[in-house]
Amino acid sequence: MASSRIAVVTGASSGIGAATARKLAEAGYRVVLTARREDRIEALAKEINEAGHEATAYPLDVTDRAAVDEFATAFKAVAVLVNNAGGALGADPVATGDPADWRTMYETNVIGTLNLTQALLPKLEASGDGTVVVVSSTAGHATYEGGAGYVAAKHGAHVLAETLRLEIVGKPVRVIEIAPGMVKTEEFALTRFGGDEEKAAKVYQGVAEPLTADDVADTIAWTVTRPSHVNIDLLVVRPRAQASNTKVYREL
Repeated sequence: MASSRIAVVTGASSGIGAATARKLAEAGYRVVLTARREDRIEALAKEINEAGHEATAYPLDVTDRAAVDEFATAFKAVAVLVNNAGGALGADPVATGDPADWRTMYETNVIGTLNLTQALLPKLEASGDGTVVVVSSTAGHATYEGGAGYVAAKHGAHVLAETLRLEIVGKPVRVIEIAPGMVKTEEFALTRFGGDEEKAAKVYQGVAEPLTADDVADTIAWTVTRPSHVNIDLLVVRPRAQASNTKVYREL
């Protein structure tokens, strides 16, 4: 894997990650799909390859630093890293939130992003034109009741991106943060509520058109394919029905 046109996408087994992999493949990148669910990323790689593009599946847990470091040895140069692996667990108030859920969210959303970024940053620089994308959330810019654990993790991801941009200015690597609002995917809310389909459905109840994974993937691909000198520092994307984390128009 020596091409500087390689794009690594974490959390590529479903949702935004899978959609982003498809979009970047269409844009001409050789995409490397990482996630813990090997069957999902193998199927996606097959789909992308059969469509005439290039994709490789690589099972990876972003919180396993030794595995991440081993993964990084496969590359001489990487053009794009999309740090998408993350997710939310629970919607409890601070007073009763499960510390294990908080720890898991922080490990995945923040430490996972740190692990991949640290391991691949020399490869991104070696490409001569690298891009780090951090998929955060509007939760990384404003809080809401019942969301403190996830909000804290996404604030961490936001600060990581913002600080990295300051620290590597002058090097041939851009740092982009994409902060989606309400996105309806097949798994996000369901995972957050431990598989409770009724609770998951209520998140989107009455919202005519929440964002889709493809909407966010389009946004990511657009920022990545801007001319090299153009850095989209932060792009917040919400559905029209959502004015803020706590202000959503619902048709009852």
